[in-house]
Formats: sequence, C-alpha cells, structure tokens
Amino acid sequence: MSTTKAYGAESATSPLKPVTIERRDPGPHDVAIDIAFCGVCHSDLHAVRDDWGGTRYPIVPGHEIVGTVTAVGNEVSRWQVGQTVGVGCMVNSCRTCEACQEHEEQFCETGMTATYNSIDKHGDGTVTKGGYSNHIVVDEHFVLRIPEGMPLDRTAPLLCAGITTYSPLHRHGVKAGTKVGVVGLGGLGHMGVKIAKAMGAHVTMISHSASKQADAERLGADDFLLTKDEGVFKRNAKRFDFILDTVSAAHDYNAYLGMLGRGGTMVLVGLPEASPIAAGSLIHRRRQLAGSLIGGIKETQEMLDFCAKHKVFSDIELIPIHQINGAYERMLKSDVRYRFVIDMKTLGQD
Repeated sequence: MSTTKAYGAESATSPLKPVTIERRDPGPHDVAIDIAFCGVCHSDLHAVRDDWGGTRYPIVPGHEIVGTVTAVGNEVSRWQVGQTVGVGCMVNSCRTCEACQEHEEQFCETGMTATYNSIDKHGDGTVTKGGYSNHIVVDEHFVLRIPEGMPLDRTAPLLCAGITTYSPLHRHGVKAGTKVGVVGLGGLGHMGVKIAKAMGAHVTMISHSASKQADAERLGADDFLLTKDEGVFKRNAKRFDFILDTVSAAHDYNAYLGMLGRGGTMVLVGLPEASPIAAGSLIHRRRQLAGSLIGGIKETQEMLDFCAKHKVFSDIELIPIHQINGAYERMLKSDVRYRFVIDMKTLGQD
C-alpha cells in the first residue's frame, strides 16, 4: 500500500478538505496513474451530500480523470509508463456476464465498480476513492487512451459528460440531416450540442433560459427554442427526429415528446425525481422514450477518438482544489460555463 493526498468529505454536512488516503500497490494487471486534471460532475456533489442515499464516508469523489502512467503490473502489455490516459466512471466489473461480454460494463449484472463510493472488487472490502487525488491505481481494462493533441484539462469532462451524451446519439443513429433537439444547456447539454453537431445533425437547443441563446449558438446550435413561451411546444409539434433530455429538474416529458415526429425517440440522461408520462404521448405517433447510462469502455474509447478527430472538447473553468467547496455552491446555482475542472497540481499547495 502507498499513501496519496486527496480531498474528501467525512459526512453529508461537512466540507471537502485535505485528507490522506491509501492506494493499493499495482497488481499484475494494474496501472498506476498520476492525476493531472479531474472534472467536477454534478454527481460528485450529490454523492458527497448523500442526496441519493448510500454514500460511504469518508468519500473522495471524482470520475473524470486524466493523467500519466507511472507504473504497470508485470502482466500489462497495452500500457506503458509515460502514456497519457484517462479513467471514467467505473474501475471494474465482473467481465463475464452478458453485458460485460458485449462491452457494456456499465450494466454489469453483478454491478459495476464505480470509481468512487463502491466496494472494491479486489476483495479487501475497501471503498473506492476517486480522482480528487494525486494518484490512482486502476485495472488495465478500465484505462482509456487519450489521443495526442487533446487539451487535457478540457478532455477530462469527456470521461463522463462526453460519453453520457455521445452514447445515446451514437446508438440511435444520429447522422447528417437528423433533426436533434437538446433539452438543457449545462454540463451535459453543452456536450450534447457539440457532439450532435459534429455528427452532422441539425441541432436545436431547447432551454427555459433566454440567457443561454448566445452560448447555444456559439457552441454550434442551429436554432434555439425558449420553453418559457408555452406556445413553443405547439408551434414545434412533430419537429424532431431525436431529443436528448439532459435536465435533472422535474419537467413535463409529455410536452417534449409532442415535439417528436412519428417514430421519434427521446432519450433521458438526467435524473429528475418525478416527471409523469401519459401513454398517449408515446402511442399516438409510435414515439419512444428511453434512458441511457454513460457507456462501456469500448464505446468510451470510440468517443474519445471521435472528439479528437472533430476537435470537440468541454468548455471549462479550471480551478485549484481549495476552491472546490465554493465550486459546489456555484454548481447549485448553475453558475459555471460549463464544467469545473480541478488542476491537481494544486493539491497540497493550499
């Protein structure tokens, strides 16, 4: 075992603060990584504050990790010291179930091991600790190659926000000419706009905030719909082939489903507590309502390669680690354009 500096929380009401955590020594199939940047996901905040229940304290969050390989196990052949790599939302799975065999480890039938707040499958009963730290040790299968030329700070959020939006757009066949609506312009929504546009789609941002229009256009949206005007739903009925809904606040799914054409699909990647659905919203035009959860390792690598090719990166605000508690408060007010990223070299400097 070795120790490394990190930022963690002791309870749902305590702030994140400097802590020292243990990392296992690299085993035969492990890769040790020095972390350069870690994105700040809204899920981090929910987990730290136990909004969803089940948080195991002390918690060290962070699952949008980019860094450099510093050591590899003696049976690792794919990774080498000095490579630039990433780690996303999971660090292990059973590898043998149907989902894992089909490269969808996020749906592992025995449960994926999340990058933080999961019981480690290495058998010692420890809880995984995430990327708000200087160093991490990860099984080689869950390490991702960062293509050359990608700005590492702006790449980190792709490991969650990027794959969360790429996966449904890719799996539902979005391509040149597809009429796509993206609901909500936040950390997920801004990546949805960029990726859909890079796929060749005609992209419309759908937002309740008029102040987002200029940013939507800057990010590549072809059109903007303001939902504070209730007539917008009627005027745009049956307009879209595909809608990506990124909003986690409760809202009326039926209104948005009405903007889908015959056979259209709306995919949810946000997690509102309650948004009732009327069967007629789906049945009358053979519409589909689906959900999506990140992506498997194979698809995440495909996403990184796609983003490198099309120069699609996250819009970020780079912060030192000691500003993380303030960043959480700003996230609650949607006061970030559009993802905080921690410069991990600042850990230990506060």
